[in-house]
Amino acid sequence: MSDRPVVLVVAADKEAEGYRGTCLKSVAAAYDVVLITGEEPSWEVPYIRDCVVVADPTDQAALTAAGQVLAERHRLAGVFTWTEWCLVPVARLARRLGLPTSSPEVMQACRNKALARSLFARHGVPSAASVSVRDVQEARDAAARIGYPVVLKPAARAASIGVIRADTPEQLAAAHAFTHRVAGRRRESRSVLVEEYLDGPEVSVECVTHRGHTTAVAVIRKTVGQAPFFEETAHSVDADDPLLGGVAPAARAAIRALGISDGVSHVELRLVDGRPRLVEVNGRIAGDMISHLVSLATGIDLARAAADIACDRAPDLTPTRASAAAIRLIYPDTSGTLDRLAYEGEWPPWLERLHFQHHVGDELLLPADGGDMFTARIGYLITTGPTDDVAQTRAAQALCSLDIHITPRIACAPVGDRVA
Repeated sequence: MSDRPVVLVVAADKEAEGYRGTCLKSVAAAYDVVLITGEEPSWEVPYIRDCVVVADPTDQAALTAAGQVLAERHRLAGVFTWTEWCLVPVARLARRLGLPTSSPEVMQACRNKALARSLFARHGVPSAASVSVRDVQEARDAAARIGYPVVLKPAARAASIGVIRADTPEQLAAAHAFTHRVAGRRRESRSVLVEEYLDGPEVSVECVTHRGHTTAVAVIRKTVGQAPFFEETAHSVDADDPLLGGVAPAARAAIRALGISDGVSHVELRLVDGRPRLVEVNGRIAGDMISHLVSLATGIDLARAAADIACDRAPDLTPTRASAAAIRLIYPDTSGTLDRLAYEGEWPPWLERLHFQHHVGDELLLPADGGDMFTARIGYLITTGPTDDVAQTRAAQALCSLDIHITPRIACAPVGDRVA
């Protein structure tokens, strides 16, 4: 039997090794890990001590029962999740088991974008005008008050799924129909928000909060494409980025406004006329391998920090590196069948990894054709360098070495041209 602390990790879906493998490996280096997940573990097996499989870990009763089973088998020191849909159920589970946690009400504020906007306004955190609407007529009225362009988004989704911009009243009905359809897939909230479009570069601040004290660890510069959608197509981080000092106060203010007392947060902002405006706060480790980029650039381990905080231990946030890293998320130009996929040429030492999540023969559907950007994503590549510019230049170079061919499907009308 190990004498290491036991931490419970909850994952709603069987999350791919290519996206959460580094997190689990990092936590397992310091803790005995027990897992609650929705499918039998496979790649996770070398890193876990025990597991309970439940059909739907977001179901509170099922999650609580599974957590109690593991609490009877092991002396749990803490519990946390990196799955967006599990934030509130896991906070409730932690409270039920008497383990450290930010409150379920705080996690609900992170999950509910309308509530978060109201808290930002109450605490003077610069954000965006936002109106919750029930139907397309209310959406039209809200857009007229806010002024075009506007952004429509589900109140309780993640990863920019269902988020779309409408530039004119003529585009509003189709945009609302698109977002409403996506919002309806989440039982916790089916609301649609109409919001002010924040025109400026998008960044995120990766923050660690322990016992109410927040440290801004790194700033991530983002590339957003695939208009009128808001899919992030690239991220980069530089340990010496001077922007961190300018955006960290806004990120900390947002975390205080929401009441987050403990945990790792991914705070998204846009720089409008050079000033930070809040987009949202995700009360978890970021996706898209961002925590791995932070580790490559700074040496700070956000997954380990999340486990430490879950067990009420002070995390070590001492930087041990001063470099840069970048990720390019690989997407098709059009929906269709993936016919060719290969990396050609030598593998340079600065190409840290290349991950494909699709195979030849797979059908790829972009949002305009009924899919979403994550399921359409072909994979990603990560590069390193002494500075952000070098890491991003290398990422572009590696991208040019990919041989990808898509046979387009029959063309569909763009979302903005469809009849609602």
